[in-house]
Amino acid sequence: MTASSTLTSIESVTLDVADPEAANRFYSTAFGLDTQLRLWASEAPTTGFRGFTLALTVSQPATVDGLIGTALHAGATTLKPAAKSLWGYGGVVQAPDGTIWKIATSAKKNTGPATRQIDEMVLLLGVADVAASKRFYVEHGLAVAKSFGRMYVEFAAGSSPIKLALYRRRALAKDLGVAPDGTGSHRLVIGGSAGPCTDPDGFAWEAASLAPTP
Repeated sequence: MTASSTLTSIESVTLDVADPEAANRFYSTAFGLDTQLRLWASEAPTTGFRGFTLALTVSQPATVDGLIGTALHAGATTLKPAAKSLWGYGGVVQAPDGTIWKIATSAKKNTGPATRQIDEMVLLLGVADVAASKRFYVEHGLAVAKSFGRMYVEFAAGSSPIKLALYRRRALAKDLGVAPDGTGSHRLVIGGSAGPCTDPDGFAWEAASLAPTP
């Protein structure tokens, strides 16, 4: 058994934002997100790339376009316009609070009317050393679902509403259309089923019951 077998899932993510009320209006309007996303008032110093993205996986391109459209209408800015790729179809936007969101589908054609249904939410961390971060999380009780050497690792979500994945920081920044440099706070707290810990890249975990609430 691993050293801390209870850290097996993410129950919520908390974003540090300057104005929780405004951020809540944005996320409700843009994506219809509920309990899996929490907001905490903070103006912790941060510059450039915060080292992570939240990805929303949906069923078809029309749903990608719809969610990106409502996000832009609610005040987001475009980092990468929605487009076809080798892996499917998707785009990247930045919320008014600075958080980067990727909305994507593996499908390249629509199979029905657009919906607002989100099939999966993934917290993708950009890390300096994928192998080292993978060891950290395995030791803390997460189960590896997919692993591609030192490039990418995805952990099993189980019953969690949010999946965790690791990607090299520079590669993630490139994929999102931003410069890789950044300093200061990640402005992110991960609420999971274990006590407090901090991973090799400074991403903080709190027990789900202790994670900040609005």
